[in-house]
Amino acid sequence: MKNRTLLQRRKILVVLKGYPRLSETFIAQELLGLEKAGFDLTLISMRRPTDKKRHPVHDEIRARVIYLPEYLHEEPLRVLKGLYASFGKPGIKALWRRFFKDLRRDVSRNRFRRLGQAMVLAREWPDNGEWLHAHFIHTPASVTEYASILTGVPWTCSAHAKDIWTSPDWELHEKLGSARWTVTCTRNGYEHMRTLTPRKEAVHLSYHGLDLRRFAHFDGQRSDRDGSNPADPARILSVGRAVEKKGYETLLGALALLPRDLNWRFEHIGGGDKLPKLKALAAELNLTGRITWKGALAQEDVLEHYRGADVFALACRIASDGDRDGLPNVLVEASSQRLPCVSTSVSGVPELLVDGENGMVVPPEDPVALAAALETMIRKPALRSRLGDAAERRVRQQFDHQASIEQLGRLFEGEWQKAS
Repeated sequence: MKNRTLLQRRKILVVLKGYPRLSETFIAQELLGLEKAGFDLTLISMRRPTDKKRHPVHDEIRARVIYLPEYLHEEPLRVLKGLYASFGKPGIKALWRRFFKDLRRDVSRNRFRRLGQAMVLAREWPDNGEWLHAHFIHTPASVTEYASILTGVPWTCSAHAKDIWTSPDWELHEKLGSARWTVTCTRNGYEHMRTLTPRKEAVHLSYHGLDLRRFAHFDGQRSDRDGSNPADPARILSVGRAVEKKGYETLLGALALLPRDLNWRFEHIGGGDKLPKLKALAAELNLTGRITWKGALAQEDVLEHYRGADVFALACRIASDGDRDGLPNVLVEASSQRLPCVSTSVSGVPELLVDGENGMVVPPEDPVALAAALETMIRKPALRSRLGDAAERRVRQQFDHQASIEQLGRLFEGEWQKAS
């Protein structure tokens, strides 16, 4: 136990794309879990926060946050000092070799930005960090890997969804070969990454899970609304950013196909660049009077909406650039509250929801099938109750985030013991 405590106190610099972010509660939950397990963290954020709200979990995380220059021209002195200091680092020649190798395959300002951020991190090196860990295997991992090459400090990575599917295979291959280990949160992403590296044993599957203390069992009465009462319409809820991969165009199309005699209301929680376009589409489909756009909400407010809704809907799809969800945390959250879900067979969704057993799963980009599933859910309260109960059982048996924290702890400790 004494040896384990010493290992846990080893300082980890965690590189994040932005912090805090409302859309990444699964990361905040993991950071807090690691802190509670005894790990000593410093957070390195590549961007400053843009969300106006914070989740309660952010206020519980004690780790110090360091912000790198988001754009190099905004803090030229920090960047120049980092560049100058880099020439005295042990890995400077290896870093330049790797950078120019990457640059030949990706000629972009973004590539130079990641190099500059890594040099700033290597010079300032907060809290005597002894390990580097990146969340997301695209740009945060680039900064982390470059800093690792420059300083000789080992690094590891948590890959998620967009970062896997929008990164070129050559870049994933390089990073999977360089990181001591990489974890990802869906079997779909896990199997894909294992095809890209001979170091298959260094790729691990680790579901994020849910902090079930924050999402306690809901023992309130679920409604028996069946869409027949205009004065008490069925409540359909969705939580997610208004971006292409969430498939909100498909969901709005499905809502427009619901029978005229069915009484329902739809609430959307979340921000996103496409929100104005979605509102315009809703108006075109004559849905405006039945939809409430809530915007971004704090976690405790989202929880109350889960408990007041009848059906949760998320029409995940593969975006035009290959981006897609992994296993959306909102599906796990909704399921934990006995709220039955309708979603699509994309990425990790079928790893949580089994059609007809604990939810309803339809093909992506199929508004007709989605409308049929929503209608069935609305008209059959007994079915909703059965599916919701089964969904909660699955979450509480298989998606407790503590299992993921313990797995990450073992991975970190295993590497540190090798180095001792």
